[in-house]
Amino acid sequence: MRIKRIYSPLQCPARIAMLVAGFVIVMASLGLVSTASAAGSSVPLETPHIDPGSKKSLQRGAKLYVNYCMGCHTADYQRYNRLARDLDLTDEDVAEQLIFTTDEAGEPTKPGSLMVNNMSNEYGRAAFGVIPPNLALTARSRGVDWIYTYMKSFYLDPGRGGIGVNNTVYPGAAMPHVLWELQGWQKAVYEDDGHGGEKISLELASPGSQSPQEYDQTITDITNFLAYMADPIKQTRHKIGVFVLLFLFGLLAIAYLLKKEYWRDVVH
Repeated sequence: MRIKRIYSPLQCPARIAMLVAGFVIVMASLGLVSTASAAGSSVPLETPHIDPGSKKSLQRGAKLYVNYCMGCHTADYQRYNRLARDLDLTDEDVAEQLIFTTDEAGEPTKPGSLMVNNMSNEYGRAAFGVIPPNLALTARSRGVDWIYTYMKSFYLDPGRGGIGVNNTVYPGAAMPHVLWELQGWQKAVYEDDGHGGEKISLELASPGSQSPQEYDQTITDITNFLAYMADPIKQTRHKIGVFVLLFLFGLLAIAYLLKKEYWRDVVH
């Protein structure tokens, strides 16, 4: 006896589970690709060995950012107390070691406040020719490779007027080399690129207070912190994503077994 195969709603769970699992896997793959891409640059970019799960690295990066970057660059998409919670710090730690600004009333900035500085846009434009950008989302717009390589690529350039430095990754940057005391000064060495053009390599002209290895760790920590600020919930999202994928694969297995059991006695 031949039984005509009739579509049953009981087939839906398997199909839906397969489609959802496939969609999630594809989106996860696209997410990995998007995080690996960086803003274009004519200079080959180096990839830092950052560890988003290292609280010590993030704590060092936060300290370095506040001491060397935040005087000019705001980060007003991030709050101090959120930083404290994510980096295993207390509000008291943040207030004592990371907050050096005051509010409009002249009182010390509260841990619940956004990470802003006291530089006005008018002063920034007058001092640098441009308003120093907000760095909270730079790791998303530029990529961590760009940030890391940029911070290693300052070199002496007397033709830059009052700044006196240039950058191979971002030629003509208005930013001075604020970490020169740590890295020292680099000079440019011009070489033929083999195609009738010129390429620049950098060599250390005068050392700073840190060795090249120590400075590399310094900018790795800063880059790690900027990556955290651009996506504070990334680690949590990844943990939740693992459980979601496990649930979907479990649902897929159950739906498949249900379908198999339903059609077991059906003769084709």
